[in-house]
Amino acid sequence: MAQETTGSNGAAAADVEMVEVNELRRRSKAGDRARRDGEGAVPAEEEEAVSVERAFADQRVPSWREQLTVRAFVVSFFLAVMFSVIVMKLNLTIGVIPSLNVSAGLLSFFFVRLWTGALDKVGLLRQPFTRQENTVIQTCVVAAYGIAFSGGFGNYLLAMSDRIASQSTEANDPQNIKNPQLLWIIGFLLVVSFIGLFGLVPLRKTMIIDYKLTYPSGTATAYLINGFHTPHGAKIAGKQVKKLGQFFGLSFFWGFFQWFYTATDSCGFQKFPSLGLQAFNNRFYFDFSPTYVGVAMICPHIVNVSVLLGAILSWGIMWPLIAKKRGDWFSAELADGNLHGMQGYRVFIAIAVILGDGLYNFLKMLFLTVRSLRSQHKKSNASTLPVSDDETGNSVAPVSYDEERRTELFLKDQIPWYIAYGGYAVVAAISIGTVPQIFPQLKWYQILVAYIVAPVLAFCNAYGTGLTDWSLVTTYGKLAIFAFGAWTGASHGGVLAGLAACGVMMNIVSTAADLMQDFKTGYLTLASPRSMFISQVIGTAMGCVIAPCVFWLFYKAFDNIGISGSEYPAPNAAIFRSIAILGVDGFSSLPKNCLTLCGIFFAAAIVINLVRDMVPKKVSGFIPIPMAMAIPFYLGAYFAIDMFVGTVILFIWQKLDRANADTFAPAVASGMICGDGLWVLPQSVLALAKVNPPICMKFLSRAVNDKVDVFISNLS
Repeated sequence: MAQETTGSNGAAAADVEMVEVNELRRRSKAGDRARRDGEGAVPAEEEEAVSVERAFADQRVPSWREQLTVRAFVVSFFLAVMFSVIVMKLNLTIGVIPSLNVSAGLLSFFFVRLWTGALDKVGLLRQPFTRQENTVIQTCVVAAYGIAFSGGFGNYLLAMSDRIASQSTEANDPQNIKNPQLLWIIGFLLVVSFIGLFGLVPLRKTMIIDYKLTYPSGTATAYLINGFHTPHGAKIAGKQVKKLGQFFGLSFFWGFFQWFYTATDSCGFQKFPSLGLQAFNNRFYFDFSPTYVGVAMICPHIVNVSVLLGAILSWGIMWPLIAKKRGDWFSAELADGNLHGMQGYRVFIAIAVILGDGLYNFLKMLFLTVRSLRSQHKKSNASTLPVSDDETGNSVAPVSYDEERRTELFLKDQIPWYIAYGGYAVVAAISIGTVPQIFPQLKWYQILVAYIVAPVLAFCNAYGTGLTDWSLVTTYGKLAIFAFGAWTGASHGGVLAGLAACGVMMNIVSTAADLMQDFKTGYLTLASPRSMFISQVIGTAMGCVIAPCVFWLFYKAFDNIGISGSEYPAPNAAIFRSIAILGVDGFSSLPKNCLTLCGIFFAAAIVINLVRDMVPKKVSGFIPIPMAMAIPFYLGAYFAIDMFVGTVILFIWQKLDRANADTFAPAVASGMICGDGLWVLPQSVLALAKVNPPICMKFLSRAVNDKVDVFISNLS
């Protein structure tokens, strides 16, 4: 779900190895080999030897109603609030969202175990905690905090505001601006977030059983949950929760401590010129953020290194060189944040890299989807399950005990087709009638076209996610910006129409892919598809209320959200609005020579991706990722330094003790992210109460400091 540059494959692999259960680890590796070989299933002999379901054979599988417990949704609610705050902070700072599935699964297991343990001691426990209930909680929590990302609070929705529009001279008229208000945001999300849940429900058997799509994150989450509910897995989980709690406390206390020194945006440890004042002026410094260090410990090393290389290329080389052209390429009188000046190069070159990377991966995913579907069609025969390549055409694929058991229960609780199709039609009709009331620039027939096209795009994204774990949600959103913005036209509010259409498309495509991931997790943990679907609906409903409330808390508490160089720059908001302006105004909005540079970087992003796919995997792992390189182009290098520190810590830890690092690094990282992220809640309350930090810690050069000393002495 994350900004899809975080490399969730790496996170998924870490998730699998996190619980040290040898059977599950061997099974994961067998699954990986099958996926690499293009096979549909693990050989039956090997499956029988490492059977997971035989370990749970003596446990009754609860009915779908028994899986939906009150305690599950109470725990889900509180975890949804916590993770929504964390995701919102990441959205409004760097726009990179790592996989938080490990944290959600771990904490849901821990809190329900506390609940059931307390009830058991007083003799009031009526229903034991099962892996199916654990899966329901995981699904609900991920669906809820997923709205904090797909809801557009850090990109398309904030991009509509006058705060972002004022940074450009184009399309900043009233018909292209809509400031955030809590009620219309909740209403908009309620009418657009559910439709994606109905679109692909009829295809769940095709995607999960017939095509045997891997869905690496969903598979890894299932291994995690299965491992928790073994005696050894529960012991490891307890140690992981303890480690998470320790670093949560340290991170939270650090946020509290450094708050005292942040009287203004330019004060405090986050403005510490650790690499010197000259580097600081070019946004190269370590800002002591536990969040960014923790994010780096979850992301793959190549992502973190790519971010640092992008920072060096942009803020270390390109921007200083372009700044020397001030007065030639652009007016010397323009402010640094003006899109016709220096800021234009930062934003539009970053957009060029993002679009180049997104276009390449979109075409690549489309090609892989078509090729895989053709392959499935060729291999299909009279049998229910596809046969593997090394079998004869008329033979039946061997079915393991695990596969037989999982398939039986997955097909047991059907979701009627009329619920899926009827639900899609009803929600679409409500949305077509409601969205134009919120955004008059977007007409009802445009939304109708979006809902006709959306299931096809949702299928492509869900299928591609199943193959590679790489979701292209923001890419589909940007395509919607261009298409609907150009359709509406600049004179009819095309910028706002494009951003609103982006929101419609992102919510549909995102929730459809998430639902299939959850079906895969449920398939591997014997959770009922019906309970998974209901949990996803309840989680989505929670998210449609929780996420806007969390955003509103941020928006009211901090008046610098969306401002470049502030604590919450929301980089994707400026980028999405610039894409919308580009879509309706064309290239006339670009400063001098910017189009040429954009073309070069657009082509470079495609070439680098092509090279990464053509060279052997052991070589491609050392080639930077263009999308990750583009992130600091607009923001600066400070968070890249933090992430590099995090990746160095993890690298050294892995070299010293690989097993220990694989087991506890995700818990340590999650503790750092959660502690620093939740400090925002008391910080927001203090800001709303007009309680300001008492101290400003600022760093000056020797010459400036001498002048300040003289000035102060004259005052006295």
